[in-house]
Amino acid sequence: MESEQAERPFAVRRAVTTRAGGVSGAPYDSFNLGDHVGDDPAAVAANRERLARDLGVAPERVVWMEQLHTRNVTVVDGPVTEPVPATDGLVTDQRDLVLAVLTADCVPVLLSDDEAGVIAAVHAGRVGARIGIVPEALKAMIGLGASPERIGAFLGPAASGERYEVPAAMQADVERHLPGSACRTSKGTPGLDLREGIRRQLLAAGVSAVAVDPRCTIGDTTLFSHRRGAPTGRLASVIWMDSAGARK
Repeated sequence: MESEQAERPFAVRRAVTTRAGGVSGAPYDSFNLGDHVGDDPAAVAANRERLARDLGVAPERVVWMEQLHTRNVTVVDGPVTEPVPATDGLVTDQRDLVLAVLTADCVPVLLSDDEAGVIAAVHAGRVGARIGIVPEALKAMIGLGASPERIGAFLGPAASGERYEVPAAMQADVERHLPGSACRTSKGTPGLDLREGIRRQLLAAGVSAVAVDPRCTIGDTTLFSHRRGAPTGRLASVIWMDSAGARK
């Protein structure tokens, strides 16, 4: 007999926040969702409660990560009271459980196999992307029944290749591990386009479709950017399977 959950319809939802609409003061103004950047913990808690309310879920059903630029991926099967430690990828097959990734230039990667009912949220900065956090997330999804050709990916706002300037040696090193990421900035200097490298990596792994948010966190002042000005806050990119929304 199939489980009750398997019989329930759902719709995969994704959302990305901006700087606006929260209670944090400068330089975290105002909708900072990062609890590790020096902001007032009470302000961060209030912002996270507002996010949950806007998404239509209880705050405890939003799962956060510690995010240490690892390639560790954790499968979660229910709410957790604290950020999942030493993890840069979350995977679940549970309905109404929101997976969140925090960024301020790194690439947020949201993945879903809508047929299998498996989703993932991945923090892919330069270090994580270089050491293979995205392929690790795909492996974890496949372990829960997902299939690459059914997976769709969304790459959220991040530092663009036009503005992400790095030393030539760093560029070459990342390119060796993440082909397609090397580029030239608008100044003509060595740069990295991590989203392009990740996009190619996903397609090479058999992922069916990759959508890319064109916004550059460095250039768009409605978004947080560590490279533009630190200290600063963090955006959240979230994904969940909304069982109630599927019936609307």
